[in-house]
Amino acid sequence: MNNPVLNVNNVSKDFGGIRALDEVDLVVGDKEIVALIGPNGAGKTTFFNCITGIYVPTSGDVLIDPEGTGSPLRVNGKKPNVVTELGMARTFQNIRLFPSMTALENVMIGTHCRTRSSVWGAVSRNRATRREEQAVIQKSYELLRLVGLEDLVNELASNIPYGKQRRLEIARALATDPFLLLLDEPAAGMNPHETKELEGLILEIRETFGISVMLIEHDMKMVMSVSDRIYVLDYGRMIADGTPREIAENPEVIKAYLGEEHDD
Repeated sequence: MNNPVLNVNNVSKDFGGIRALDEVDLVVGDKEIVALIGPNGAGKTTFFNCITGIYVPTSGDVLIDPEGTGSPLRVNGKKPNVVTELGMARTFQNIRLFPSMTALENVMIGTHCRTRSSVWGAVSRNRATRREEQAVIQKSYELLRLVGLEDLVNELASNIPYGKQRRLEIARALATDPFLLLLDEPAAGMNPHETKELEGLILEIRETFGISVMLIEHDMKMVMSVSDRIYVLDYGRMIADGTPREIAENPEVIKAYLGEEHDD
């Protein structure tokens, strides 16, 4: 593994008397594609929420080191907007676009955490503000082209087909310039052709931007195709991690999915 950009150590999350995550460890390396899988209710989205500031872990550490300094930053308890500014961007299981805005406007919003224009600049429309605005528009066009939505630039998000809305959400997340892109069930609702295209897009994102990707996904064919390593959650506990082949042959993983012992 290359330099770890995300290191999660012994993270637990309790809701009242229920432990949703139980001392979870996970590492994502630089430019690595990692999948987090498990049965429904295993705690996968809770894990994403804990590392992106939506939830504060009950215990444990979430550490990031995108520059490979060897001095990681602890992000526990930081607000979601701060986590995004630090370089972790995500999509959601339930799409969260602005339906009354165009595809272009949705992506432009993602650049907000990287823009510098002041309130006065926005009012006065000075040269620096106009130049930055043009750069934002150009960057947003390029991201829409990358995800295959260049023909829907001026379409309202509410009018865009479901599978393409997921691509739009990915473009908006990329607009924040992340070092780690977190995708929560990106293939949900997609047909096989769209899923295959998404596989190519994920690989292209890593190649184009040189960033790491972590995904939660139930489409195991896709997971096995794009992942360098896979982690498996079951009832909030990490029960396995390894290469796609190691995970496919792991008896404990098979038991978690099938609910029965595996006979070799």
